[in-house]
Amino acid sequence: MKLEMKDSPGQLVAALKPISDVGGNIIAVIHHRDPDSSHHMLNVQIVLALPEGRLDKLVALLKEQGVHIQRIGKERLLYKRTVVLIGHLMHTDLSDTVDQIDSTGFAEVCEISMSMPAINERSTSRVTIKATNRADMDAALAILRRVAQQKSLLLIEPLGEIV
Repeated sequence: MKLEMKDSPGQLVAALKPISDVGGNIIAVIHHRDPDSSHHMLNVQIVLALPEGRLDKLVALLKEQGVHIQRIGKERLLYKRTVVLIGHLMHTDLSDTVDQIDSTGFAEVCEISMSMPAINERSTSRVTIKATNRADMDAALAILRRVAQQKSLLLIEPLGEIV
């Protein structure tokens, strides 16, 4: 959520309390106080986890506090896994490998870092995938396993899960 509120003592705390009142969990609060602001307003970004069906109540409580809601966004891809791929990644078309995950509609590659020691040597890439839920993550990893086998890539998967 992106919020705008009066820049006065206690206003931020008053805006955060309704989140816990509706059973939400605050993950991060980002704000920048501009002491030169002529309208004495504070912009705050809040990352939160909220139980299903509680958003309307939260919005009503925030409005009661005099908080203006500028934007509400929902993170659709909540499950994240990072794997390592080793092999001739560029020669086997890394963009095709990524496209096979991204084209599913329920998962996407959100980060790649790569080390390429020499043109004829195998590359190593750390690939992070996000998916909508655990079952979709399992399906995305199954696609990646199939692609890795087809392209003779070594896929190293983590032992644990990150949500």
